[in-house]
Amino acid sequence: MHEIVISTSEKKKKKKTNMFDFILTRSFSKHEQNKFRYGVIIGFLLVALSFYTVFKPHLGPLPISNLEMSVDADLEKLMIKDTSISQHLEREAKELKPICNVMEPRSDFCEITGDIRVHGNSSAVHIASLQRGFLVEKDSWNIRPYTRRAAPSSNELTILFSIGGFSGNHFHDFSDLLIPLFITSKQFNGEVQFLVTDYRPWWISKFRKVFEKLSKYDIIDIDKEESVHCYSSIIVGLKCHDKELRIDPSKSPTGLSMKDFRDFLRSVYSLNRTEAIKLRDSEDRITRPRLMIISRRKTRSFVNVGRISKKAKTLGYEVVVAEANLSTDLSKFAQIVNSCDVLMGVHGAGLTNMVFLPDNAILIQIIPLGQIDKLARIDFGEPTVAMNLRYLEYKISIKESTLIRQYPVDHEIIRNPLSVSKHGWNSISEIYLKKQNVKLDVLRFRSTLFKALELLHHQ
Repeated sequence: MHEIVISTSEKKKKKKTNMFDFILTRSFSKHEQNKFRYGVIIGFLLVALSFYTVFKPHLGPLPISNLEMSVDADLEKLMIKDTSISQHLEREAKELKPICNVMEPRSDFCEITGDIRVHGNSSAVHIASLQRGFLVEKDSWNIRPYTRRAAPSSNELTILFSIGGFSGNHFHDFSDLLIPLFITSKQFNGEVQFLVTDYRPWWISKFRKVFEKLSKYDIIDIDKEESVHCYSSIIVGLKCHDKELRIDPSKSPTGLSMKDFRDFLRSVYSLNRTEAIKLRDSEDRITRPRLMIISRRKTRSFVNVGRISKKAKTLGYEVVVAEANLSTDLSKFAQIVNSCDVLMGVHGAGLTNMVFLPDNAILIQIIPLGQIDKLARIDFGEPTVAMNLRYLEYKISIKESTLIRQYPVDHEIIRNPLSVSKHGWNSISEIYLKKQNVKLDVLRFRSTLFKALELLHHQ
């Protein structure tokens, strides 16, 4: 069990009291113990009164207390009730915040300030002492440091953040890691060090420019550390807001938004274009809007990308066909995307590159056959609003799906995708996402390309 061990002053006090009782028991009778205790109490009160008399001219007004003292010889207890102090504590309790928040729908995280020890490769953070302002509800927490709780391949730890889980998928790289990392660390203006578990060198290399912009310090692969690291403040896990590819300004301590994140990316990757082209005259052939077609090789790929490009060019577009994969130089790819005014592709992780588009650019999402319309809009359609982008979607017909080459037209997979969805997400994914490619009807798709041109005319 990986634990955060909290040692409180109350525990130490209890230990000292038990030792005090032990010494009294060994040295005095019960009657003598009572006399000794009362003597100590009276002596303490006399010292306090003398102190107040001497230093009264130098002290401000003391709070008025309602003291109730009760001495019970049998129970051997002294009870003092200070109502002014209790009222103050009640007010202060309302201002306390819990060390760990495990109630968020998509992530667990802890914010701790005090004397903190991070034990390398032991998956443990020990808190020697806390600064005031924290609510201690229990002695330990188990925190999964990857933002999406259902993600596989991530150790359950009590510290850091993980780049395990679904990292390597471009959509999850941004939604589960980079945006939460930005939300969590941007407020520190580089004065923060990242401790990483499930360390993947290729992933760190891919997004190194992002890390260098957020932190002035080297990244620590905590899984390989043998030493103990000491900190005065630490956040365990990453803060992640409720929806994909979005930031809720009301939940950010400094009011961060997706606009801030996109401005941050422009700074990281030196993206010069902030606004998409605004077409003035439909007859002007000198200024041509730039269209990027996201190509995929394995699944949900365009089997007639050449014809799509040709049709787009006849309508006045300059066309770029590109594929983003693990070996892609992200810096160069981001600059290509930023140079475009329209980005189109079949539903999938490649559409995440819309984060690099200039404002008022257009995303065209091609929705393949299958009951994934709602998911497609949640993942990519809805986030465009906060990114200051425009959104169009094109849902393919049965004839535009390559599934008709694998199944009869009257098969329920073709005729009634809803029946497949009843078998769960794995069935949907296996059939409609992994086995399906798209052959666009360029004549039918022509109207969507025209609509994008109209939007560029009316900014």
